[in-house]
Amino acid sequence: MATTPISSEELEELKEAFDKIDLDNDGVIKHDELDIALKASNLLLPGYKVREIMQELSKTNEELTFDKFSEIAHGLKSTEVAKSFRKAINKKEGICSVAGTSEQSGTQHSYAEEEKVAFVNWINKALEKDPDCAHLVPMDPNSSELFSAVGDGILLCKMINLSVADTIDERTINKKKLTPFTIQENLNLALNSASAIGCHVVNIGAEDLKEGRQHLVLGLLWQVIKIGLFADIELTRNEALIALLCDGESLEDLMKLSPEELLLRWANYHLQNAGCSKINNFSSDIKDSKAYYNILQQVAPTGEEEGIPSIAIDMSGIREKEDLKRAECMLEQAERLGCRQFVMPTDVVRGNPKLNLAFVANLFNKYPALKKPENQEIDWSSIEGETREERTFRNWMNSLGVNPRVNHLYADIDDAQVIFQLYEKIKVPVDYDKVNKPPYSKLGGNMKKLENCNYAVELGKKGAKFSLVGIAGQDLNAGNRTLTLALLWQLMRRYTLNILEDLGDGQKVIDDTIVAWVNGTLTQAEKPTISSFKDGSISTSMPVLDLIDAIQPGSIKYDLLKTEDLTEEEKFNNAKYAISMARKIGARVYALPEDLVEVKPKMVMTVFACLMARGMKKA
Repeated sequence: MATTPISSEELEELKEAFDKIDLDNDGVIKHDELDIALKASNLLLPGYKVREIMQELSKTNEELTFDKFSEIAHGLKSTEVAKSFRKAINKKEGICSVAGTSEQSGTQHSYAEEEKVAFVNWINKALEKDPDCAHLVPMDPNSSELFSAVGDGILLCKMINLSVADTIDERTINKKKLTPFTIQENLNLALNSASAIGCHVVNIGAEDLKEGRQHLVLGLLWQVIKIGLFADIELTRNEALIALLCDGESLEDLMKLSPEELLLRWANYHLQNAGCSKINNFSSDIKDSKAYYNILQQVAPTGEEEGIPSIAIDMSGIREKEDLKRAECMLEQAERLGCRQFVMPTDVVRGNPKLNLAFVANLFNKYPALKKPENQEIDWSSIEGETREERTFRNWMNSLGVNPRVNHLYADIDDAQVIFQLYEKIKVPVDYDKVNKPPYSKLGGNMKKLENCNYAVELGKKGAKFSLVGIAGQDLNAGNRTLTLALLWQLMRRYTLNILEDLGDGQKVIDDTIVAWVNGTLTQAEKPTISSFKDGSISTSMPVLDLIDAIQPGSIKYDLLKTEDLTEEEKFNNAKYAISMARKIGARVYALPEDLVEVKPKMVMTVFACLMARGMKKA
C-alpha cells in the first residue's frame, strides 16, 4: 500500500517534536534520541522496533536529520501496525486520543495527559489569587476541566498578561454576565493578543477554544507559558548570563544562543562546578535525576545573601536504586526551593523533553545562582536590548509559524531561510533548488548562508518588486540593522496589503486607499477624520477608537477615556485600550500602544489597515 503524502499539519507536529530534542539547533539529533523524538510525536513503538530502525541507520552511517526523521515517522504513522500498536499503548503511556479527525490530514489527534496535568497545576498556582478567575480555578488536574475553562476566554487573557505584562488592557476583558457574543469577543482578544506576542495561532479559531479542542488548547497554552518562562533567559534582560561565556567566545556568540541553548549551558555550568559530567539534553540525559540533584545543590541559597535564608538540599536520595523513587526524592528537594513544577517523577524518568525544559526554565528563573564577572573586560555597551520595532517584526514572523523560531532578529535570519518563508506568505514564489539548506558545515558554511541572502535580495527586487536600494545579501548576513529592517518592513507591509486586496477582489491598495476608507467610515459615523498616518490627533488614539466604534457601534466605552488635554500617561492609557479593543473586535494588530502615542506612521498604517480588513469583512 502506498504511503499517503505528508501533510503540512503533520510536518509541523513532527518539526515541533524534532526541535524539542535538537537543542543545539544544528538540524541533527543522535541515533539514540530517536525513541524520545518519536514519543514526542505521539508515536510510541516497542523497543525492538526502535532498535531495528537505529541499526539500519548505523549500517548506512546516515545522519538523523529532520528530513530523515520525518520520513521515518511518517512511514510509521502510515502503517496499520503502528495504528494498532498505538491503540494498545495509548492508555499505558498517558496518551489520550481525541474524538474526531483533522479535516486537513484525516489523522486522529491526541494529547499527552502529563502535559495537561502540568499546565493545570501551573495555571492553578499562577491564577489562585485572581478574583476574575475564582469561577475557574483551582481546576482538577486529573479531569478535563481545563478544556472547558478556556471556553470564556478570561483564563487565556490572564495567562497572556502573565507571560508578557500589559499585553491586554484589563478594561477590555468581558468578565460578568457573559453571553455568546461577549465570549466570542474575549476569545478574539485572546487569540489576536497571543499572535501579537509571537504565538503561532494560524490554525486555531475561537470555535476551537469554545469547543475545548484538546490538542489545540494545549498547543496554545504551551506557547503562552513558554514565552513567559523564556522572557528573562536573554542576555539583555539578565546580564549575569555573561558568566556562561566559554573560553575564546565573544559576547556576540553568547547573544546568538536560543533560550533552550542558554538553559543547557546554565545547567552544565552548575554541573561543572559540582564536578559532574555535562548533559546534552533535557530528555535522555536527565532520566536518572542525578544531574538535577547536583544542579539543585548548586543553586540552593547558602545564606550568604542578606535576607535570603539558606536551604540545604538533602542528597541522600541520589543513592536510591530505582529511577522512579530517585526522581520522587529529587522532586521533594525541588519542592523545598518552591520549584516542583511541570514534572512528575514519571516525566523525569521518561525524559519528557517539553516538561523537563519547563521545569529547568522555572528553576533558572527562581534561582539562577550566577554572578556577573567583575574581572572580565567586557564592552557592556555592545549589549543592546531589542527595540520595539524589532520585537514587533519578530513576533509577527513567529506568529506566522516560521521555522526555526526567531529568538534573535538578526542572528536567526542570517541564512535567509525565514525570509524565504515570508516571501511565500506574500505569494512570491521561491525556487528552493537555489537555496542552501542547513545544517551548514563549519568550513564554508557562511558562504552558503551568504548565497541564500543574495538570492533573498534578488527575490525582493525582481519577484516582490520591493525598493531595496543599497541593500545587498551581505547586509542581511551580517545583520545590518537599518537595511534588514527596511526589507522586513516591506514584507510586513505587503502581507498586510495582500489581506486587504484579497478582501477587495484583488483591487490594488496603497496608503491613500486606506486613509480614504478610514475617513469615509469616520464621516459616516459623524466622527473627526485624519489627514494622513502622521496626523497629530493619532497620539491621543481617538481616531483609532472612533473607527473601532464606527465598525462596531457601541463597543467603545468613552467614559473610560480622557479625550482632551491629555498627559503622556493618559495618552498611553488610551492607546493601550485602543490596541486591545482593535484585537477584541477581530483585528490582528501587532503594533504597540507606544506606536500610537508617538505616531509612528508605519505601525499606524498597519493598525488602520487591520481595522479596514475587519470592517470589510463585516460589510
